[in-house]
Amino acid sequence: MEMLDIEVFEGGFKETELGPLPEEWEVIRLEEVVEKMKAGGTPRRSEKRFWGGSIPFIMIEDLTKSNLYVKGAREYITEEGLEKSNAWIVPPNSLLLSMYATIGETAINLIPVATNQAILGIIPNKHRLNVEFGAYLLKFHAKRLLFQNIQTTQKNINKGIVENFLIPLPPLEEQKAIAGILSTVQSAIEKTEKVINALKNLKKSKMKYLFTYGPVAEEEAEKVELKETEIGFIPERWEVVRLGEVVEKMKAGGTPRRSEKRFWGGSIPFIMIEDLTKSNLYIKDAREYITEEGLEKSNAWIVPPNSLLLSIYATIGETAINLIPVATNQAILGIIPKKDRLNVEFGAYLLKFQAKRLLFQNIQTTQKNINKGIVENFLIPLPPLEEQQKIAQILQSIDQRIEKEEKYKNALQNLFKSLLHNLMTGKIRVRVKDHGED
Repeated sequence: MEMLDIEVFEGGFKETELGPLPEEWEVIRLEEVVEKMKAGGTPRRSEKRFWGGSIPFIMIEDLTKSNLYVKGAREYITEEGLEKSNAWIVPPNSLLLSMYATIGETAINLIPVATNQAILGIIPNKHRLNVEFGAYLLKFHAKRLLFQNIQTTQKNINKGIVENFLIPLPPLEEQKAIAGILSTVQSAIEKTEKVINALKNLKKSKMKYLFTYGPVAEEEAEKVELKETEIGFIPERWEVVRLGEVVEKMKAGGTPRRSEKRFWGGSIPFIMIEDLTKSNLYIKDAREYITEEGLEKSNAWIVPPNSLLLSIYATIGETAINLIPVATNQAILGIIPKKDRLNVEFGAYLLKFQAKRLLFQNIQTTQKNINKGIVENFLIPLPPLEEQQKIAQILQSIDQRIEKEEKYKNALQNLFKSLLHNLMTGKIRVRVKDHGED
């Protein structure tokens, strides 16, 4: 059996139009290593008989949502739609490159597809260009390709620009080795994403179960006596209370005037909705800080650690726990729970789970908002404190697993970026050695 052994090595460099590159590499125009290059077209939307057929129809959104490979499409066209438009069938294992708006998005189609006019189908010459290497190469050089754009109101490139686009070209076996390394890391990223998605789905399922039956084993759920309440079925021993009954204080924040520089850049963390959306549960830092004077000259106030931060404008129901003293803007309600009534982690998970119901309480304005009064009177299920703690611990354990996987994913993504740069510039070289039959 043929075995491939990848060896990392250093080699000499030469100066090229694209900067220093390994001596063995060429600099060529992209069209020199492709069999065919052609943009697609869109059948008329008004003609229903052109749509809903069996031919996958690819648009830029399909490229942006694919890590590397396109295996299906969200829309399909008919044979007649293909014939009556500029669309054409791009054969499998070709490159799909976006030329309009989002320039340089690249993917490989594993199935025959048609594309719209914003996508260039590129059939590589298999003897000159490895398709995976080509995809990674175009992703890496996307910014340089962007600078070739036609100066119109919308930045676009065209077939001519892509044909004449200069690329570095290693020997074919080195291309395959480079693509193999990058694909291995990409595959690990995709597997980690699947684990994260599975854990997030588990968390949603667990929340629904725990807020209905409490922290009991699933085989014991049938034994839990439920009662019907204004907010649905809950265990008999639980209460239904207004949120205001189980908190010490509830108050929205405020934003110091942006025009006053002395109000900004101080030592007080200033939290906005974006900080809540980017936190899994806890807030340990902020992207912006305000001064003591900024605090005094605005409606901001210091929300003490281990409070709930709840978004009440636009994105309603985003919830986090601040582990440090913070100030917030007016879109966030700071909520200090009564420790003997409401476990703060339970409160955070509950509000996340009840976000949609909270959204329905919104004030009907042009922008859907809620206010302090609505939140104070918001009805919540309240288990005994010990059960609250158990529910929070179960959900925290899942969150910890999600956080661990997300850190691993970030590390893999950083590794991928580093490898992509170093491999595509020849700073790291790989050589494939053929050991013949095993």
